[in-house]
Amino acid sequence: MYFEFNRFSSLLFVFFLHGLVYALLLLRKGIINETRSDKWLSLFLFLCILYIAPWMVGFAGWYDTQPYRDILFYVPFHQLYFIGPVIFFYVQSLLNPSFHFGKKEWLHLLPGILYLLFSIAMVVTDKLVLKEYFFLAKGADPDFDTWYQLTGLLSMLIYFFLSLRYYSLYKKLMVQVISYADIVMFKWVRNFLIAFLVSILFRISFSIADLISTGTYISTWWYFLAFAIIFYYIAITGYANSIETKIAFRPNLLSYRPALLLNYQLTDTFNETDTEEAEVINIESVPAGNNQVAEEVKEWKEKLLQLMQQAKAYEDPELSLSHVAKQLQSNPSFISRMVNQGFGINFNDFVNQFRIKAIKEMLDKGEHKKQTLLAIAFECGFNSKATFNRAFKKATGYSPKEWLQKNH
Repeated sequence: MYFEFNRFSSLLFVFFLHGLVYALLLLRKGIINETRSDKWLSLFLFLCILYIAPWMVGFAGWYDTQPYRDILFYVPFHQLYFIGPVIFFYVQSLLNPSFHFGKKEWLHLLPGILYLLFSIAMVVTDKLVLKEYFFLAKGADPDFDTWYQLTGLLSMLIYFFLSLRYYSLYKKLMVQVISYADIVMFKWVRNFLIAFLVSILFRISFSIADLISTGTYISTWWYFLAFAIIFYYIAITGYANSIETKIAFRPNLLSYRPALLLNYQLTDTFNETDTEEAEVINIESVPAGNNQVAEEVKEWKEKLLQLMQQAKAYEDPELSLSHVAKQLQSNPSFISRMVNQGFGINFNDFVNQFRIKAIKEMLDKGEHKKQTLLAIAFECGFNSKATFNRAFKKATGYSPKEWLQKNH
């Protein structure tokens, strides 16, 4: 295969090769571990290496040599309409075990499929029917047509915001329904979305620069190098962050009312009867309610306090809103509202305040002289050192060691 090695083609080739290796490794990992997120990330990386391929082989001489020139012209390396949906599916597969690729998801891929069919129609018309350049009469790669690049960029922006919205709803829901929210906040998703946004902003910046001053083939190469560095970061970090959450829910991206899926198993087929609304309440704007509501809140505050103080439910490291609801013979949505209105905090902070109080009582008794701080934290319901440290500092303003030095 013809390939002219130089500083431009060689550097992109390194990222192309490494991206391909990571894509295959993630695909293998996804098949072995049955993790859907790894498979989606593998597909995303494959689309990324296709994206830089024209600039890589272009500098390697393909645009000046046949039949490679026709390969670049007729093969749609830039699958811009697929990148956005794949990112959206990747985020969903990481955050929501109830996500399944079904008929509705195929609609997201329809623009990309139509562009593939258009590419096939170009090949058939030019090579088999007319046997001369018709679609490519201008001698330009259709992947870089302005209409396609702009609509492709718009597609990626739309799916970026959809993914960001999904992640935002996920975070709001987690602090309402589980007591170990810090562990499943998935900072990797945030970092992934930031990295993708940076790549979009680079594309916009280079496009604006080309409009202001006529860009050159070499100047655009710098954008593809930046894009390659970003997707290389995503490949390395994403390979190490493939843990999927077990909290299933059905979001509504147009409102702030996601639905928590109760008693959901990964092997189950989703059924509408398995869902129950779980409100995400903005703490700052909780309505005061009338006297009747106030009495109801007061009654349920007592029940919740009794469950925590006497039954010590907080000692369960995996305590969730559904567990509390079952013990109090209610439903998660109602309990979530009582916690928010009664205590002015979310469920996660509500439970952690009892854990912190229990830890302080043990420290006052000198338990830290018999066992480590982490052992005490685990005994009181925390299940990770990082979560314990963050919750303790949030509640007291000090780290556990600082608090211990100040008070003992």
